[in-house]
Amino acid sequence: MTTPQPVLAQLSESATFLTLTINPGGEAAVRDLLPDLAGLVRSVAFPLPEERLTCVTGFGSQAWDRLFTGPRPTGLHPFQELTGSRHHAPATPGDVFLHIRATRQYPCFELARRVVNRLGDAVSVYDATPGFRYFDRRDLLGYVDGTENPADAAAARAALISDGPFTGGSFLIVQKYLHDLAKWTAMPVEERDRSVGRHLADDVEIPDAQKAPDSHVSRTTIEDPDGTEHKILRDNMPFGSIARGEYGTYFCGYAADPAVTEKMLERMFVAEPPDLLLDVSTAVTGSLYFVPTAEFLDDPPG
Repeated sequence: MTTPQPVLAQLSESATFLTLTINPGGEAAVRDLLPDLAGLVRSVAFPLPEERLTCVTGFGSQAWDRLFTGPRPTGLHPFQELTGSRHHAPATPGDVFLHIRATRQYPCFELARRVVNRLGDAVSVYDATPGFRYFDRRDLLGYVDGTENPADAAAARAALISDGPFTGGSFLIVQKYLHDLAKWTAMPVEERDRSVGRHLADDVEIPDAQKAPDSHVSRTTIEDPDGTEHKILRDNMPFGSIARGEYGTYFCGYAADPAVTEKMLERMFVAEPPDLLLDVSTAVTGSLYFVPTAEFLDDPPG
């Protein structure tokens, strides 16, 4: 029996993206937490059923061998840093990643707090970013995010491994992008539409014959020569800090095969010309994780 973690959970109104690194000697504490993680989620979620609190936990390549014995998931490797002619996608630290979702932010905060308190000195918090749903599922650039997400069975095919020893698992690539909103809002709407590949007003995709080949939609559409399209499951969210003047999108992409997401990023950053959206969006983090099944967390090998 394989029970996927809630990768396919309904898009939420709030999230916390929590990135942890394991301190030397902290491996046992992290392993000991895993069978208790579902109970920690229930301790926050049970009194608040309307919040639909979920948590997905993934592990980076270097952490996997420190934590677990036995086989490694095929395809698990460090995030591949990308450098193009004008843009850079950095690789940044991350051993354990928690994608926490709920209707409101406070259950996400509370679960993250309990996890970090439980782990104590075993880990360091590299990043903790609260995300929020913005207007009618738009990002801070003003465009609807995730329109072409697969649904139902197609979502499972895109995001979950369907056979082999890690059936039910998923690969997760995350990045934080900071937006230059002043530059963006100074652009004519027609130019913004061209950069994205959709119309701002109605979220309708620009027809292929008129779409710029370096638009974001064009660059992130992965097709075989026979026209077969390969999708991922996105759960991106806006984030921001008025005090720091930071406004961005947290990219969160699940895939049964990480090569699909990596091909998208390669087309965005390395292809010539690069993705137009990168002229106003700068990647500041990048990491790759494997998300095992619930049974794996309940009884981790090691």
